[in-house]
Amino acid sequence: MDYDYDVVIIGGGAAGLSGAVALLRSRRRVLVVDAGSPRNAPADGVHNLLTRDGLPPLELVELGRDEVRGYGGEVREGRATSAAPLGEGFEVRLDGGALVTARRLLVASGLVDELPRLEGLRERWGHQVLHCPYCHGWEVRDQRVGVLATGPTVVHQALLFSQLSDDVVVLAHSAPPGEEDRRRLAAAGVRIQEGEVVALEGPAEGLEAARLADGTRVPLDALVVAPRMLARSAVLDSLGLSAEEHPSGMGEQYPSGQMGRTDVPGVWIAGNVADLSAQVVGAAAAGTMAGAAINLDLIEADLAERVS
Repeated sequence: MDYDYDVVIIGGGAAGLSGAVALLRSRRRVLVVDAGSPRNAPADGVHNLLTRDGLPPLELVELGRDEVRGYGGEVREGRATSAAPLGEGFEVRLDGGALVTARRLLVASGLVDELPRLEGLRERWGHQVLHCPYCHGWEVRDQRVGVLATGPTVVHQALLFSQLSDDVVVLAHSAPPGEEDRRRLAAAGVRIQEGEVVALEGPAEGLEAARLADGTRVPLDALVVAPRMLARSAVLDSLGLSAEEHPSGMGEQYPSGQMGRTDVPGVWIAGNVADLSAQVVGAAAAGTMAGAAINLDLIEADLAERVS
């Protein structure tokens, strides 16, 4: 069949754009479909990305899009809503009803952070409300850091942030630590504040305290939370793939094999949709490897047809 593209990539973050560049450098016809709302958009900058530390997330996306276009790729604003097999490839439906066809698919649509429901929390997400010490811990070093206890990762998070500040307090909230964990936290110099947190207080550009249900105010400069991370893809669901619970309990991601290959022939995944804990640099690497795998798969398919 005469497909519109060799590969349609769904999701234009670090994984999708890196996969596109790898394919385009092998002279593949590539379309990237992206809604332009990356998960890390609220953050001030991307970190742990060599030579690009602190670059605003949306600026990184624009630079990546320019690179894709520079190699002859196409980037289309929008969302892919479903996909269906078409010959040896796929037909992809976009929002608005448009259809595009491709020999292979790479899904890199990321994940959604399901945040705790607390007054004043969501608007501070990515600034004073954090989840990853490696992504944003340096920016709150030596400050007053609270860790909201909502699940089994609270001790892990508190210990990591205790490396960055001598003023770390676990807010027991809905998941008070057990006795053994309390001993470990005390040995690390981490305090525990009992009580349910009901709100975050302070001006819009800052955080001053967490307010408990009994009215107690715990002075803070930053709050660490553990959002439930949910990889969601209408395209993967439409092809019969299902997200599965991560072994750590942190959320749901789609299963894949080597270099992002899924159980549906011709479909690869990369980035947070396949790895909830992947940072930008890891997502980019996964996208590059998936692109390389897709390119080889297309070579093998073409060769088999010529030999036959």
